[in-house]
Amino acid sequence: MRIQKQEIEKHNGKLLSRHQRKLKQLSNEIPNAQKIIRKLIDFQIAIPSWALGTGGTRFGRFSGPGEPGSLEQKIEDIGLLHTLNKSSGAVSLHIPWDIPTSNRKIKALAAEHGLKFDAVNSNTFQDQPRQKLSYKFGSLQHVNAKVRQQAIDHNIEVIKYGKALGSNSITVWLSDGSCFPGQLNFRKAFQRTLESLEEIYAALPSNWKMFVEYKAFEPNFYSMTVGDWGQSYLFASKLGPKAYTLVDLGHHLPNANIEQIVSLLLMEGKLGGFHFNDSKYGDDDLTVGSINPYQLFLIFNELVEGMDARNMNHSTDLGWMIDASHNVKDPLEDLLQSVEAIKIAYAQALLIDRRELNRAQENNDVARAQEILQQAYRTDVRPLLAEARLKSGAALQPIQLFRELNVRKQLVSERGSKAVATGL
Repeated sequence: MRIQKQEIEKHNGKLLSRHQRKLKQLSNEIPNAQKIIRKLIDFQIAIPSWALGTGGTRFGRFSGPGEPGSLEQKIEDIGLLHTLNKSSGAVSLHIPWDIPTSNRKIKALAAEHGLKFDAVNSNTFQDQPRQKLSYKFGSLQHVNAKVRQQAIDHNIEVIKYGKALGSNSITVWLSDGSCFPGQLNFRKAFQRTLESLEEIYAALPSNWKMFVEYKAFEPNFYSMTVGDWGQSYLFASKLGPKAYTLVDLGHHLPNANIEQIVSLLLMEGKLGGFHFNDSKYGDDDLTVGSINPYQLFLIFNELVEGMDARNMNHSTDLGWMIDASHNVKDPLEDLLQSVEAIKIAYAQALLIDRRELNRAQENNDVARAQEILQQAYRTDVRPLLAEARLKSGAALQPIQLFRELNVRKQLVSERGSKAVATGL
């Protein structure tokens, strides 16, 4: 299905006067409101192809009705999101869950919906049907050179798909590690992984980036071969200037200071991008901002400060992607909420008086520094986001319109109540 322009205009018309009152009041308090709105319009977040269906846990998965049963339908769903918020203009594609039957047709379909392709994602964390060798004991770190070569070849194949679709980066996440002490030699595992990554790196087109993602635990619970930002940074540094660390907000031990990690990686020019989600205990893959929105704001505080210090383009110089998977929400509503939370944190960070904050920091005025941050965080910036959507031709209230139009009901009528999303 597609949402028509007149349906959005009708929805916006009913809400316009109230929105304008809120925007005027906020704009009177924010002298650079129009500049922030422009930045919000430009800021796009990639939607992962695996997040359009209901996720789950290792205990079970409860599929929802009307799930997209093909890559074409997933692109249509992302097109729906982008129509509603004009902030979801890219697809983060997973191979082999979502292999295009025709690169040309898939690229053309995405363009019809105003979408491009962001980072492509490889998968050596599970065995696939008809796969010759198993990744049970690792992939790029495996003791068997033939298994390592199989994983290398897969990543190079993913690069080829990405190149054909117009992507310019690949995310490599490894489940490699060990479950018990003595299971593997840490040094050899690191060296084998590095040698494998070097072969993949050599296959990158000249304008591409490689994102090396890390994770503290799971599925291996004694050691992970890329277990934290330091190990990822070490790999990226050894690989070369096209390799970067990718930060997944859920891939840390509890209470990790993610904002400090972000700051240091930016300072070293090795922060590649983000997989946004939220968590309470571990890698819970919850809706962005649903658990700890203040931490998300503090991360964006460091992002804005660090990117400005390096004269980086906020919208294009890092990879902004969602990575979520859960059992209980409509996936499209969840993604709309996640995009909103990301852009709220970004807008709040843009409000911070950098000169005043720097003055407080240099004078060790701790209370003043806290007040400056919390003043920005406590500002309701949603009218700025709504205005950015309005100027872009999107809905003032995306989830409200999603429900008013009974989008899920229409998808069920098209696809059936028993449709199951590909992947996962």
